[in-house]
Amino acid sequence: MSSQQVRTFASRQYPCEKCPLRPLPAFRDFDKQELSFVSTFKRGELAVDRGATVLVEGSHSAHLYTVLSGWAFRYKLLPDGRRQILNYSMPGDLVGLQGSLMGEMQHSVEALSPMLLCVFEREQLHELYRNHPGLAYDITWIASREERMLDENLLSIGRRTALERAAYLIAFIVRRARGTGVTGKVPITQQHVADTLGLSLVHTNKTIRKLMDRKLIHWRDGGCEVVDYEGLKKLARWQGLGEERRPLI
Repeated sequence: MSSQQVRTFASRQYPCEKCPLRPLPAFRDFDKQELSFVSTFKRGELAVDRGATVLVEGSHSAHLYTVLSGWAFRYKLLPDGRRQILNYSMPGDLVGLQGSLMGEMQHSVEALSPMLLCVFEREQLHELYRNHPGLAYDITWIASREERMLDENLLSIGRRTALERAAYLIAFIVRRARGTGVTGKVPITQQHVADTLGLSLVHTNKTIRKLMDRKLIHWRDGGCEVVDYEGLKKLARWQGLGEERRPLI
């Protein structure tokens, strides 16, 4: 990451005890022992500019991160530069777990907007698994949830029509964002949508236009605004994510 895109904070703006995400109903409570460990696990915060690469496929990182604010996306590249976006990260999501457990990253992560990340030492994961089984279960839950989301994305690419795919993707992202108190525009371009759905940019543009004609979304400079979330769900034949509370590391 270039110095123009990323800067570190010498001190913490948000101690774990005063994390602005913890009071949100989407996240489960920590007990005092867990919170004490996570407070020592955290090493600081990292500010990331829009467009910065947070993690690079094939790299080794000494850190993993929790998104405190902002958006990112995970992706893989083919040798000729074609890109497949795998998923999107937003507040409360853990980033870099794969590299921490498997030695190197199998995908890259880029910031969609300015971000603030909580920084954790990869080496302390061993202590977490050894002495804090509740937190270890949380990390397993997070990994399983990611697998479930990828299952749905694979179903979408394999069996949904282009219109259903686009409706599902936008509804999925908005539902996840609302769970963490994020509202307003989804900061993605039509190229991001194309690279997520495996469609050409021309096909994506025509598909987005159909969603707009149905008055399900608005597409403005800076991103997508959802007009009818339930209409998107119905069009995509998607039941939603449910209301379960999730861990926050």
